[in-house]
Amino acid sequence: MAATQDRNLQGQKALVTGATSGLGRAIALQLARDGAEVVVHGRDEARGAETVEAIRAGGGRARFVAADLGDPADVERLAKAAGEIDVLVNNAGFAAWGPTAGFDIAAFDAMFASNVRAPFYLVAALAPAMAARGTGCIINIGSMAGRLGMPGGAAYGATKAALASLTQAWAAEFSPHGVRVNAVAAGPIHTRPEAREMFDTLGATTPLKRAAEPAEIAAVVAFLASPSASYVTGAIVAADGGRTAI
Repeated sequence: MAATQDRNLQGQKALVTGATSGLGRAIALQLARDGAEVVVHGRDEARGAETVEAIRAGGGRARFVAADLGDPADVERLAKAAGEIDVLVNNAGFAAWGPTAGFDIAAFDAMFASNVRAPFYLVAALAPAMAARGTGCIINIGSMAGRLGMPGGAAYGATKAALASLTQAWAAEFSPHGVRVNAVAAGPIHTRPEAREMFDTLGATTPLKRAAEPAEIAAVVAFLASPSASYVTGAIVAADGGRTAI
């Protein structure tokens, strides 16, 4: 899918977590093309600088803020450093797979800290100001694993199911004050060259018989952030090649 450049986010500021690589980077680039000033979050300073430079090379505006989302104090610091935000994209997270019996408890806790706790506290820090202004947009990046039973995916799927539940609860809480809250339940995405075979295998299980490119999912996020989605809130948008439909 070709990248769009509608400039419909001109004058807005977006925070994209996990924006130094993969899907997060594609989202940051797309929102910048659409006119938003982007706060690029990540942990790697060099990759953060590269993403910011790519945005600026395209005529956009961006800056980088480093933070470890597994650390509540760092989450608070990120929210303060970002300042007043119009669009929050909770993209950062990671997946650990394995059978339930013997699953590493440290990995379990780390996933919930990154995938669930961090978005919760970022919304707690940033959404009230959106509500006070009467406008804002929050987009959570979920997964088809939050709806499908997948061998070895109980813990990871639970984090994404929790994020879907939070999305709907936040819509009920904040949308009466003008803040739209949605989620994109993504399917397999070609985000890491070294894992292409795994993504291709997962993609083959979808009706479209392929994994997505990051720009395809970023385009869905950009739509949800745009004025074109002004009547969309509380939605869990499946962008999974039809996998959850069969």
